[in-house]
Amino acid sequence: MNSNSGTIGRWQGAGLMATTLLGTGVFILPQMTIDKAQSGALVAWILLTLAIIPVALVFGRLASVFPHAAGPAYFVEKAFGRTAGRTIGLIFLLVVPMGAPAAILMTFQFVNALVPISGWSKVAVEVLVIFGLFLINLRGIQVSAKLQFGLTLCIVAVVVVLFGANSFQPDQLTILASHGMPEMPTVMIAAGIAFWSFLGIEAMTHLADDFRRPQQDMIPAMMMGTVLVGVIYVACTLLLLLVPTDKSVAMIGVFDQLLGGYGAQVIGILGIASGLATVNVYAASAARLVWSFSCEGILPRFFAVKNAHGVPIRALAALLSVMASVIVLTYISGQELEHLIAWSNSVFVVIYLMAMLAAAKLLPRHNWPLVALGCVFCVVLAFALGASMSYVLVLILVVAPFLWWQKSHIIRKQSLAIPESLL
Repeated sequence: MNSNSGTIGRWQGAGLMATTLLGTGVFILPQMTIDKAQSGALVAWILLTLAIIPVALVFGRLASVFPHAAGPAYFVEKAFGRTAGRTIGLIFLLVVPMGAPAAILMTFQFVNALVPISGWSKVAVEVLVIFGLFLINLRGIQVSAKLQFGLTLCIVAVVVVLFGANSFQPDQLTILASHGMPEMPTVMIAAGIAFWSFLGIEAMTHLADDFRRPQQDMIPAMMMGTVLVGVIYVACTLLLLLVPTDKSVAMIGVFDQLLGGYGAQVIGILGIASGLATVNVYAASAARLVWSFSCEGILPRFFAVKNAHGVPIRALAALLSVMASVIVLTYISGQELEHLIAWSNSVFVVIYLMAMLAAAKLLPRHNWPLVALGCVFCVVLAFALGASMSYVLVLILVVAPFLWWQKSHIIRKQSLAIPESLL
């Protein structure tokens, strides 16, 4: 258990949650889903927002009752045993460095809108940004929480202003109709991409001990953040459907058309800031998971060190170093953004499903309807991701046998040590 005294309040937590979910995708993902499903993207976002609410509630209740730095891994371990829980924890750690390149690639689409940069110069700046995140986290997540609450308010204000500036006309309904009737196969594909926007619900559970009052504040913070984010994504998708543009980042074009310019500056700066905020929260939460596993002997004791502000400094440095390395390898190998998103999403579908099943054992029976809805959501999303689910299956086939061997090895050592101690 993390023994820190909490520093995050309800509203800071809501801001942290919302900015984490808005993150890199707030001004990018709606455009990607429209490219796949046209008007079906709007249906996908509405359905996804409604379906994620039970999942957020279950995570909030688990975290408020069982606050722990290991988050979902701890819940699964309590419900199904050490090997299952640690498997979930390790696949989470393995996907964070995979998700970071996707987050950084999204973020630098906004950078390119402000200052065109490419090649190795772009890679160097990306690595420098990761070093900046290390410096920000040295004083703890509460500093980031305060900054990100203000950032969330700015993003909400921009979306509200854009909606206010868009006077709905009959010809806009014609534009919306021109996109055609939604088709379920494309809606499912769009939902599979859109799920990236809600990665972060489980990350908040790693930070439960950083709340002053987790039992009172976790659920309200997570629900406020989740609902707010869903509304913003639906609003952005509707705006993109009603206001066509040929800009590479469509939200910049919408801003320019409705407000007369400066879209690259306003949308670009907010996109960069929210993207970095997402990577920041995942780095902080994953570092706490590494620290927790180090204390339990799963990972080397080297990582079980915190600085004066309670930050697991060595774990954070190691994770960010891995992220920087993966960014370089991603550039060399030329991986596409959509593939990185789908692979990352497949891991989180399994993590969410296992957390829902753990909740069925750990929480009172009146939570079962929410748990059932959460399980259905995960199964449908796995179907939508299709072949991309093979990535997480490979991770499980590698990690689970290793953890089972480690557990058996420890038991054998302990059984051999008992007779020696009696001599």
